[in-house]
Amino acid sequence: MSEVLLEVEGLKVHFPVRAGVLRRLKGYVHAVDGISFRVAPGTTLGLVGESGCGKTTAGRAVLRLYQPTAGKVLFRGRDLASVGKTHLRQVRRDLQMIFQDPFESLNSRHTVGTILEEPFIVHGMGDRAFRRQKVRQLLEMVGLPASAADRFPHEFSGGQRQRIVIARSIALEPKLIICDEPVSALDVSIQSQILNLLLDLQQNMGLAYVFISHDLAVVKFISDYIAVMYLGKIVEQAPAGQLYQSPRHPYTRALIAAIPVARPGGRGIRAVLGGEVPSPINPPSGCRFHPRCQYARDVCRHREPVLADLAGAEGSGHLVACHRADELSRN
Repeated sequence: MSEVLLEVEGLKVHFPVRAGVLRRLKGYVHAVDGISFRVAPGTTLGLVGESGCGKTTAGRAVLRLYQPTAGKVLFRGRDLASVGKTHLRQVRRDLQMIFQDPFESLNSRHTVGTILEEPFIVHGMGDRAFRRQKVRQLLEMVGLPASAADRFPHEFSGGQRQRIVIARSIALEPKLIICDEPVSALDVSIQSQILNLLLDLQQNMGLAYVFISHDLAVVKFISDYIAVMYLGKIVEQAPAGQLYQSPRHPYTRALIAAIPVARPGGRGIRAVLGGEVPSPINPPSGCRFHPRCQYARDVCRHREPVLADLAGAEGSGHLVACHRADELSRN
């Protein structure tokens, strides 16, 4: 990536766990535990992993909806993890979010027109005539009629509500949008429509996305780069095509093997992923994946692997955190 819009360095988000009548501190949930990634203008980074891996928390920490415990979130070179509320409000014109549940993220008491006008009111942009014109334009951009402005969210289908949420997210012409499972609650046929809409908006507006999902098939379709998370850590990161063609981490291989295919006998990768995800309050020592990994050795249990280029080939763009990655790549 020659130009960087967003750079996350060593991001950690730990939530305190308290118990008892006196609410004494018992430990921390290591939701995100030292991840780093970059996003270039006009590109999409897919952040993928099982439920509970920390991907949604990471996305919200980028926007400072959660306060980072440690690390840096550099947007155009400015660290958002340490800026004050005044600057954060200004920068949020360029940073927006699409939530998983469109109904929960829309105020059911407001009309769509009022919802879409709100970003302009909050940032003091234009008069009422200007805002109404912008609302009409936004609805047209996401494939809804202008008459939708006078209706309430409950009058729309799930796919239409997600279009409204997308319209709100692009209202201020942002540079980066965090997409948190934006199609997981929709029917498959509607998912493809929303994904194509996101791609069209990206092309027309030069948007960058951090696309959060547990569905690798969806992530493959929309992403330029993919980062695979497990228990608060990024375990593999690579260009999308390269990661799907040559996954190196056992966890990535298991996730790809679990994708349904039309010809069950045609899959080249076989991997078994058993057991449950360990508790993020007390994560395993060494490699966090070792309790579920069929390739684990003593070194995996005692020493944490570093996310690094395969075979030490710096600049390859394929990063893996696995002690046996080079060995497994030959299998």
